[in-house]
Amino acid sequence: MSLPPVSIQPFDGKSVCLFCGSSDQSDPAYTVAAQAFGAQTAAAGWRLVYGGGGVGLMGAAARAAHAAGGRVLGVMPGFLRSRERLFDDVETVVVTSMHERKTIMYDQSDAFVVAPGGVGTLEEVIEVLSWKRLDLHHKPVIFLNINGFWDTLLAAIETGIEQKMTPATFRQAYSVVNTVKEAIALMQQADDAPRLKHDRR
Repeated sequence: MSLPPVSIQPFDGKSVCLFCGSSDQSDPAYTVAAQAFGAQTAAAGWRLVYGGGGVGLMGAAARAAHAAGGRVLGVMPGFLRSRERLFDDVETVVVTSMHERKTIMYDQSDAFVVAPGGVGTLEEVIEVLSWKRLDLHHKPVIFLNINGFWDTLLAAIETGIEQKMTPATFRQAYSVVNTVKEAIALMQQADDAPRLKHDRR
């Protein structure tokens, strides 16, 4: 399936990419947090970049940002249009693959916030963390750890550090917060994100 070339409306401000789940059956607290994040992102003058779906936490955040008068950019692979139900009220580009989706979301964003989500969310954040480990970017990566959702993943990262698979400096690659207010405050420090000094092998 071929699609027309992607065209994205210019935006002069900062943008934050939200990685989050598409499930409508998760803890309502996650949906509330996603809605708050969307609204507060708009209030801060940031554009919300997300996966383009109208379901789950994705849809909740996008609708809240749009309702608050914020700019929103959705990026959706064509094959997911029926499953994740495009949110047509905001700017949305349809691409051919997951790789293209992630590349555009990365290129269009100044920071990443990781809310609760499933294996797709996990895959997205692991990739941007891996790129950061390789010194390919210095953008903030912020875990929105509602109700300890990401504790197990964070423990796995710690195990890798303790077992000398990952340098201790990798702890600087991400931040962990428990509230939307904290996430907004950290993403606004995007220009001050530390540049990692990894081991040279």
